[in-house]
Amino acid sequence: MKAIKKLHVITGDTVKVIAGNERGKTGKVLLVDRSKYRAVVEGLNMVTKHVKPSASNPEGGIEKTEASIHLSNLMVVDPASGEPTRVGRKLDDKGKLQRYSKKTGEFIKNG
Repeated sequence: MKAIKKLHVITGDTVKVIAGNERGKTGKVLLVDRSKYRAVVEGLNMVTKHVKPSASNPEGGIEKTEASIHLSNLMVVDPASGEPTRVGRKLDDKGKLQRYSKKTGEFIKNG
């Protein structure tokens, strides 16, 4: 079994897209797929999906949903300055490994 790497982005983070069609936009991370190295960001990378009629949705129709974005195209927005920053890890006062902003040096709250 292959070990899954810790990521710079977690669910609940505010991120900025740095590459692709949505470049420059920010949003909140809804879901992170660690095995595929992708994340779904609220309101970004919208795709059109054709939905077949069913018992719960008798009309069917066309829906717009968010598609995933590769994590290499996302940067965490620093809560203190509001700018995108690289993320590092260091021990806090209690000896727990925490994520921190490389720009300001402040810890990033999880979620």
